[in-house]
Amino acid sequence: MKHLFIINPAAGKKNSSVDFVKKIAALCKPQGLDYDIKVSAYKGNCTELARQAAKTGKEYRIYACGGDGTLNEVINGVVGYDNVAVTHFPGGSGNDFIRMFDHPEAFSDLSRLLDADEAKMDLIKVNDTYAMNICSMGIDARICQAIPIYKRLPGLGGSAAYNLSTVVNVVKGIHRPYEVEIDGKTLVGNQTLICVCNGRFYGGGFYPVPDARPDDGMLDVLIIRDVSRFTVAKVVGHYKHGEYKNYPDLITHYRVKELTVRSLKEDVINADGETTLGKEAHFSVVPSAIRYFYPKGLTYSAEPAKTEEEAVPV
Repeated sequence: MKHLFIINPAAGKKNSSVDFVKKIAALCKPQGLDYDIKVSAYKGNCTELARQAAKTGKEYRIYACGGDGTLNEVINGVVGYDNVAVTHFPGGSGNDFIRMFDHPEAFSDLSRLLDADEAKMDLIKVNDTYAMNICSMGIDARICQAIPIYKRLPGLGGSAAYNLSTVVNVVKGIHRPYEVEIDGKTLVGNQTLICVCNGRFYGGGFYPVPDARPDDGMLDVLIIRDVSRFTVAKVVGHYKHGEYKNYPDLITHYRVKELTVRSLKEDVINADGETTLGKEAHFSVVPSAIRYFYPKGLTYSAEPAKTEEEAVPV
């Protein structure tokens, strides 16, 4: 087996490439592992590097060294290649996908990643690309699009940048007209948010569907109807902590294999924090599409341990 570390120098608030290289060499060299380190040179290069390795047919473990965007690029490079397993060696500002594990901090310990368990996980296909965690259209996608601008400001990490972008975009406007085909129905009208979940966390701490699983062959979808700014301010904390069931008149939960969202004009489509513009997005689950490895002994089936800030009120 060969170990490939793909480092994204643009992840996080600073270039951590040197730190990554030191950690990797300090553990892999003494063990005599067959490993290689690649540093991406531009957006999309992580996908190219991962695909180059996958195409060799050799058995690879690929470590996405960066944030959720780095992991997203890597999985898009290896979809369809059974000879490759991937994981996240975090160095970004969010690192949201791994938050569903009971001890996500273990992913930062390379010695534990080198001694790993593995599972087949689903992906979300979004038009012609793939996502592993959470996708969205509506206010949340527009918020996500602006986060890279704010997270570069002094003192603004993942959560702070998300919160600032939320305030700015709420002021700009909450809901827009969409046509949503889902569960045999067509919903036409103003919607605030369409959130498509495979994982559980996003936006630096939002936890919309606590029982979503990345290996059940289903998508958990939340559709939030048109609401006022006052209502958003009132319920956003409850939405953040997965309490959507308390607002059945505002939020509808679906478990489906696919859905299509259409907008009258170009809108933002968010896939794991990576955003594009389009008038239509087709989301579908691809069951058991990726081999994902993680520190031995961890679980993602139970509720993850939460920090005091993220704890759900009783």
